[in-house]
Amino acid sequence: MRVHEHGGMEGKARMRRERLFDASDIRLLILHFLSGNAAHGYELIKSIEATAKGEYVPSPGIIYPNLSLLEEMGFIAAVQGDSSKKAWMLTAEGQAELAQQQEHLGHIIAKLESLGVLGDNRRLPEIQRAIHNFKMALNTKLGQSDLPKETLYKIIDTLDQAAKDIERS
Repeated sequence: MRVHEHGGMEGKARMRRERLFDASDIRLLILHFLSGNAAHGYELIKSIEATAKGEYVPSPGIIYPNLSLLEEMGFIAAVQGDSSKKAWMLTAEGQAELAQQQEHLGHIIAKLESLGVLGDNRRLPEIQRAIHNFKMALNTKLGQSDLPKETLYKIIDTLDQAAKDIERS
């Protein structure tokens, strides 16, 4: 079996999901959520998830290394809370960095919130039904072994036209 450039195995190639936020965006979100009060890593994950209405949940493997880096940069400091878990609070340097990055933070928050809107709209029963019907029809047709090229081209044209119609609606 050969491995494709994007890491998938031949015959089972899958497209890699686009990374929604880079590490600097995550660090800025951490600073933002710590500006309210001290928090544990889990609480930061939940705050980001809540802002995106569950459509984006950063993994602990993203949050904790960035917390360590922010601590090394002097932007946050560890505080001992009521539990044995480590909590962090924003430092004066972190507040200054956050103030300097307000415009970029606004874009990141807007992106998170738009993910929430997307999720709300995707969960509408009518949308779910239409997407399900679309997938069933497409998979049924594409599952035919003797599909003529003309039919494939018609499917491609129909998909392209549907995408244009949705974009322009």
